[in-house]
Amino acid sequence: MDVDEKIDVIKSFAEEIIKEDELRELFKTKKNIVAYDGFEPSGQIHIAQGLLRAITVNKLTSCGVHFKFWVADWFAMLNNKYDGDLEKIKIVGEYFIEVWKASGLDMKNVEFVWTSEYINKHPEYWVTVLKLSMNSTVQRVLRCGQIMGREDSVSNPSAQILYPLMQAADIHHLGADIAQLGLDQRKVNMLARDIFPKIGLKAPIAIHHHMLLGLQFKESDLEGVDRKIYMKMSKSKPETAIFMTDSVADVKSKFNKAYCPEGQEEDNPVLEYARYILFEKFDKLLIERPEKFGGNLEIKSYGELKELYVAKKIHPLDLKLTVAKYINELLEPIRSHFETDTRAKMLKEKVESFTVTR
Repeated sequence: MDVDEKIDVIKSFAEEIIKEDELRELFKTKKNIVAYDGFEPSGQIHIAQGLLRAITVNKLTSCGVHFKFWVADWFAMLNNKYDGDLEKIKIVGEYFIEVWKASGLDMKNVEFVWTSEYINKHPEYWVTVLKLSMNSTVQRVLRCGQIMGREDSVSNPSAQILYPLMQAADIHHLGADIAQLGLDQRKVNMLARDIFPKIGLKAPIAIHHHMLLGLQFKESDLEGVDRKIYMKMSKSKPETAIFMTDSVADVKSKFNKAYCPEGQEEDNPVLEYARYILFEKFDKLLIERPEKFGGNLEIKSYGELKELYVAKKIHPLDLKLTVAKYINELLEPIRSHFETDTRAKMLKEKVESFTVTR
């Protein structure tokens, strides 16, 4: 691929690139490019973290980028996941990695780095954190608290200040040229871009991917909030999320209850899953319906699906049934892996036995 082709691949999933000219220059001048994302091991893994993340990472690695997953076990501890029980957090981290392996992640170009192991071997990490703290205000760091899933509150732990500074330090110590995270992580990436030059470090390029919508919400809940953040799929609201090992029946039930306004594309999670997941994995979708309702429809692109749906030529129930069918098809290899692989099955059972405190 030439540089233009690589940029096009990245634009196919990126909500924004900060900045595109820097990314072009990076592709032109550097051979071994590194991108990173971090994840807190906590709870079940949903399809935004599983299927969609595998699609996005595979697109990056197809451009010759080496991807580092930062297994943020200490960050999960700071965020009081599992009451800060690091052993449980590590088991969940192993479970997440097993899910990605079964999801078709390009493992030859992906590396998993554990926070606890890395920092214990690299005490200089803390020097970077201290320098970042000296060059940022408390107010700005607190504004990054959203990355912990917390609102500003006097009851929040002081970890809310440490966490964003550490996340910014991660970028430098992982040697990441690109911070490729979700839009909900934008503030901390901008913090790094602003402060790094002040302490003699190169500012990272930030590529933010789309945050997949949750399946259920009410319009009345969206007044006065950041819609993109509030509406994203969340494991803390299990009825709104499709998990990677959900049963066929669970997937069908959740889609049946999904918000799917007739003739409307905006804020329609069912259409989103078709756009960001299904048409990335399938060349066409077959909508099966009785002749009295128009008969079967073969859809070859998201644009075609959107046009027909907005024109009300596809009923919401037919859309839900179709998307659920294809999502189940994609999840079947993951279900099978966790049913037949001894280690994977053990990890899943352990994770399901844990109580998630947040």
